[in-house]
Amino acid sequence: MALPPTGPRTLVAGVGNIFLGDDGFGVEVARLLAREALPGGVEVADVGVRGVHLAYQLLDGYDTLVLVDAVERGGEPGTLYVIDAAAPGSRMPAGAVPLDGHRMSPDAVLALLDTLCAGTGAKAPGRTLVVGCEPATVEEGIGLSPPVAAAVPEAVRMVTELVHSEAVV
Repeated sequence: MALPPTGPRTLVAGVGNIFLGDDGFGVEVARLLAREALPGGVEVADVGVRGVHLAYQLLDGYDTLVLVDAVERGGEPGTLYVIDAAAPGSRMPAGAVPLDGHRMSPDAVLALLDTLCAGTGAKAPGRTLVVGCEPATVEEGIGLSPPVAAAVPEAVRMVTELVHSEAVV
């Protein structure tokens, strides 16, 4: 039986739909991160489109959540962002996000998590970061566009840096 980690726990969750072009960005980054040497207490999960599962997994008690996803912010395709979900205006209130078990965006997952924590007494991660990439296309099709595919190695490096810094918090 493995002992639980003694330090901070971090979950890195790759989010997205691989059948919608660049929406598969988070899944691809998670796939590559699973091969990296990461600090103890860091778990990498390919969540894909299973947002409800992510919300329930977070009830297990993580200090930090790092979501990796395609995010549209108006930049050039392939532009990477690190977004602190605790920053003012970065999260939608729970009532403003429709909860649909078949289409759980990160906003909906976080809203559901807040509701689940209130009902169970569990504690949500103290810090939520999003490593996002500006998509070129989220139309039906398998495979990332060239600018988003080119951003994947840098996103892996960014997430690796983030989890190393979170491990010493």
